[in-house]
Amino acid sequence: MRIGMMVDVYKPHISGVTNYITLNKRYLEEAGHEVFVFTFGDEDYQDDEINVIRSPGVPLMDTGFYLNVRYSPQARKILSTMNVVHVHHPFLSGSLSRLYCTRRGIPVLFTNHTRYDLYARAYLPMLPHGVSETFLKTYLPEFCQEVDYVIAPSPGMKKVLEQFGVDVPIEVVPNGVDIKPYQHVSDPIQRSELGFSQDDILLVYSGRLGPEKNLPFLLRAVNGAVQAFDNIKLLIIGDGTERDNLEDRVHHMGIEQAIHFTGMVPYLQIPRYLAAADIFVTASVTEVHPLSVIEAMATGLPVLGILSPGVGDTIQDGDNGFLVKDEDLAAFTAKLIRLATDQELRRSMSAQARQNSQKYAIEGTTQKLLEIYERLAGDSRGRKRSLKARLYRFFDNWRL
Repeated sequence: MRIGMMVDVYKPHISGVTNYITLNKRYLEEAGHEVFVFTFGDEDYQDDEINVIRSPGVPLMDTGFYLNVRYSPQARKILSTMNVVHVHHPFLSGSLSRLYCTRRGIPVLFTNHTRYDLYARAYLPMLPHGVSETFLKTYLPEFCQEVDYVIAPSPGMKKVLEQFGVDVPIEVVPNGVDIKPYQHVSDPIQRSELGFSQDDILLVYSGRLGPEKNLPFLLRAVNGAVQAFDNIKLLIIGDGTERDNLEDRVHHMGIEQAIHFTGMVPYLQIPRYLAAADIFVTASVTEVHPLSVIEAMATGLPVLGILSPGVGDTIQDGDNGFLVKDEDLAAFTAKLIRLATDQELRRSMSAQARQNSQKYAIEGTTQKLLEIYERLAGDSRGRKRSLKARLYRFFDNWRL
């Protein structure tokens, strides 16, 4: 089967969605399928995988995204040969799927990976909240009506889509994670390399350092904990536009000795860093399906987070970690200190976290996706295409 993945942005941009598509593509290819990624920009980038089809695009500042309203002729020709297309961003890629796939009778499914309402608040603070919400309530229901299948990576995201007015069936299929590298780490990074000791209680955050991640809140909580227990430390893995601001905050708080920024770490090395830590912490409320949390769970780390779609679906409060409601700084700091000072609690939560991570294993989630792809492709072959779709197909074949 020929499977198309339509994404607004791909490598070298680093994100959970990029990592997931790369991993899912590899597993589908190992199962004998041809998988193509259609994206924009970075045309000179040397891909380390086959079948990444890039069209020109205008860079959107320094976000890593590129804009265009059409694919290149080569991309359009290849796209017309797909048996099924999976859209991972609803606006640019979604619009192009309508233009190039729906018209030709190519089945399209869509996974909503992102809380676009919260991202708009983080990246476009000058835009009134009502404007972005009205746009989403107008666009998303209409778009989801036009595709053949809608997926939410978590129950919480399904509820968010329904709140935006999406009234078509939505299936929950978690984004898979390759948990094997996290389960048995034989050579964790030495704490001494990071400026910490074996007696420290090491917290870790892994992810992009962007405004949507709510990291100033996390630093305030860690600051409160450090004032009470000077052996609590924080390792921040990753990089992003907010790094300078975060380092300035750490300096002004006077807790430089308790915080270590690694900068960008190769993805394959992250298990080594997680394995050196005791607790995973996140203050983000924008996650739809928090891959970094699942990776931490697979490593055996209890997780502290804020109750929100995605994170709230993954962390079971009091079981594999703790959840705090409504960005309550005092409650977050208190639960952080409790985890840091109760070794037996961390041990029991660690075991439960490892067990819970199993349901997100890429092998099972990819198989579930493949069943959906095959069903959609089979339905497409079985139903009679419209005259318009057959004409588009005819001219595609003629051009090829």
